[in-house]
Amino acid sequence: MSYRIAGLPRAAFAQYFGRTAEELGELGARRVIASADGGFPCRVTLDDARAGESLILLNYTHHDVAGPYRSAYAIYVREDGEEAEPLVDSLPPVFAARDLSLRGFDAEGMLQAAVLAGPEEQDRAIRELFADLRVACIHAHNAAYGCFAARIERHGDER
Repeated sequence: MSYRIAGLPRAAFAQYFGRTAEELGELGARRVIASADGGFPCRVTLDDARAGESLILLNYTHHDVAGPYRSAYAIYVREDGEEAEPLVDSLPPVFAARDLSLRGFDAEGMLQAAVLAGPEEQDRAIRELFADLRVACIHAHNAAYGCFAARIERHGDER
């Protein structure tokens, strides 16, 4: 069972970059300067920002379905971050020190299974969720704060 994790496309957030604090506020977002290494996970780079880096904190609809599980939540996006290369059968740095809630959705966007996984359990948990053929994709969320971390897709034609 092979899987793929990609960061969000940088272009999806271009409207926020270079804006004033007032303009960001009008868009429902705000600029945040990372106060420490870690704790500011960028959803484009799939890595934590370093202390002093500028990020945009905004609301993002990560499960855009016409149904009861439609979901949006706050995410960070680095203003100067480059898109991460997609990872196959490998976990991004942003997962390394975090407990995750992994939620398996079917093709219609309905929740089919979910598990909590610590850093050492994530790969196994992802593979176990995909062993359920109803699961079309997995949404990873930080377990403590609930933030959307990444979408995980099946890789290859295994269904």
